[in-house]
Amino acid sequence: MTEATQSATGPAARMFAADRASRLLGIEVLEQGDGTAVLRMTVTAAMVNGHGTAHGGYLFLFADTAFACACNSHGPVTVASGADITFVAPAYQGDVLVATARELTRFGRSGLYDVSVARGDTVIAEFRGRSRSIRSTDPRSRDDQ
Repeated sequence: MTEATQSATGPAARMFAADRASRLLGIEVLEQGDGTAVLRMTVTAAMVNGHGTAHGGYLFLFADTAFACACNSHGPVTVASGADITFVAPAYQGDVLVATARELTRFGRSGLYDVSVARGDTVIAEFRGRSRSIRSTDPRSRDDQ
């Protein structure tokens, strides 16, 4: 099985298939690998704030989705333990953005990931996410702490 085939059926692909919020925003997975992901999103009119630029919350969600795909590529279920974003340049309605996520390191059940969001060659935002692997996503389970 090739890496491309594995990524199409692996844990991150299954997670993304169940991520209705990201899919409803038109986010697409372009590439997926061990600890990496490349996603695309077009800024729509619904994503623009009162200043005429893409709302930071949508940019964060986009970068966070790329982060989730990268950190869940290994299995088991992995969630964010924290994240921050720096907005570098504005994005506008109609802009096609690409988020490129890469794993910096994993240690124990934790990991550190960087995501760059760009419009062509222009960086729009830089995101850093911290991950934590858990045993279950069932909210009734208390063993995940």
